[in-house]
Amino acid sequence: MMNKHQNIAIFIPHAGCPYQCAFCNQRIITGQEQLPHAKEIKTICSQAMTAIKNRSDTEIAFFGGSFTAIPESYMLELLQSAQEFIGKNRFSGIRISTRPDCITPQILKLLKNYHVTSIELGAQSLSDKVLNANQRGHTAQDIIYASALIKEYGFSLGLQIMIGLYQSTWDDEMKSFNKLCEIHPDTVRIYPVVILKNTRLAELYQSGEYQLFPFSEVVKFCASEMRILHEENISVIKCGLHASEFVEHDMIAGYYHPAFRELCESEIYQLRMETAIAVQSGQIRNRMRKNKIQQADEWTKDRIFAVHPSCISKAAGHKKSNLRWFAEQYGIKIKITGDASLALYQVKLLE
Repeated sequence: MMNKHQNIAIFIPHAGCPYQCAFCNQRIITGQEQLPHAKEIKTICSQAMTAIKNRSDTEIAFFGGSFTAIPESYMLELLQSAQEFIGKNRFSGIRISTRPDCITPQILKLLKNYHVTSIELGAQSLSDKVLNANQRGHTAQDIIYASALIKEYGFSLGLQIMIGLYQSTWDDEMKSFNKLCEIHPDTVRIYPVVILKNTRLAELYQSGEYQLFPFSEVVKFCASEMRILHEENISVIKCGLHASEFVEHDMIAGYYHPAFRELCESEIYQLRMETAIAVQSGQIRNRMRKNKIQQADEWTKDRIFAVHPSCISKAAGHKKSNLRWFAEQYGIKIKITGDASLALYQVKLLE
């Protein structure tokens, strides 16, 4: 549970992208405009070799553009510059992100030759209506086809999805998520929409044509997605746009929070604890009815919960929000303790 995968993130902003999607402004998201070249990549990897001890769980990751759509000469320059840093006592391989419609058998064969191990697809949605409204330039079937091909060639598959895009409804979100689960990628990144300056979404939002879901509902939905994906053994490696001074300065609206994932995980633990109390209280009431015993409502009793030691702060809630919530809703105090035998999101109600 404590062993975490790492990336050496190298951004190639907007490189290879044939479309300007309605939500995209890579300069703001990555905080850079210049494309990296071989010398810079070698420097980054050399420094990482010194700093990172657990190299076998670390990939060199090219993010920010559509890697398989960039000119082949530049793609080969990037791949070749990373080769000396891959292998025994070095990094495990290369991770790339690209568009679903830029995957072919020929490209996958080339990537295999250069130790690419993981491919993330910028799926964003599996609704054709939503993809078209946000100017993605590909279909849901492109995502399904590319995902199957990536798996067939033995790569680890990652999907990146966005919540709350223009013209998306909650029904669209649910159907899209169900299709994602059917694909069953190895990893998922969940990006609730953040509306950035100088994008089509900004224009639509400012005109009033684009209406956002309530923030709290998006947190609940993302929390539900994270819980289900965990149960399906699909790793959520990101939830929420990474904290950035560029994003905070240039965002207009949306679901940005520097601790968005923590908000979602707090929601998961709150629901799990509330359910555990409800189950226990129901059992106690049933026993009391059977024995004709009259007693005060068990909801008024303070509780102690055990979670994995690394999850105590998550269970307590962002800035202890869950502890306050139980006090306000039910007038009870909650104490959280550690139990290393428990898995992520698992709670044990102690007697």
